[in-house]
Amino acid sequence: MLDFERDKFQDEALRRPEELGPGIIISPDIRRAGRIPPGQSRTRKWPVLDAGGPPRIDLAQWRLEIKGLIDKPIRFSWEQFKQLPTVKVFADFHCVTRWSRLGNLWEGVSTRELVRQIGPVPPQARFVMAYGYDFGWTTNLPLEMFLAEDALIATHHDGEPLTLEHGAPARLVVPLLYAWKSAKWLAGIEFLERDKAGFWERNGYHMHGDPWREERFGY
Repeated sequence: MLDFERDKFQDEALRRPEELGPGIIISPDIRRAGRIPPGQSRTRKWPVLDAGGPPRIDLAQWRLEIKGLIDKPIRFSWEQFKQLPTVKVFADFHCVTRWSRLGNLWEGVSTRELVRQIGPVPPQARFVMAYGYDFGWTTNLPLEMFLAEDALIATHHDGEPLTLEHGAPARLVVPLLYAWKSAKWLAGIEFLERDKAGFWERNGYHMHGDPWREERFGY
């Protein structure tokens, strides 16, 4: 392999979950015999992709709004959000543009913890819309994906705080779906009865986005 190819593609051995220590949530895809979905290539770097560039975010003004079909809508300030219990998740990350970064260690607040903070989600709520601070950006996903054990609102990646270009101060991470569903610069979560297309979904991307089924475009 040429030097420039070594810089781009991961070829070193993968970290095994048992090497990470106790208390870390292991994404189910980590247990697959083959961890690279169809049509993907393993990358060493973490490419930067977004719809319109990173927004300017003042942490003193940052809010995470939880709304929709819930009894008690809530807005977390950054200081309040930092007080919530945190988890670590070991997971792979697959972009619809055909790169996969394997063996990421995320840290942040579990999406299930958010639900514990707001109380039970009513049975008619079956979908979620995620809102970003980047100029009205949105993405949709099924409630069961949002509440998967390995889904979280991440503030750290591989032991370091997220950088702005990768979604700081906090981004949604849903490892079981393509990475565009893991909204950067998270501003809000809305619980919905019916599915509703977000930004990329309105522009031709799949409403669900399972990388193992190559749900890249259309329905």
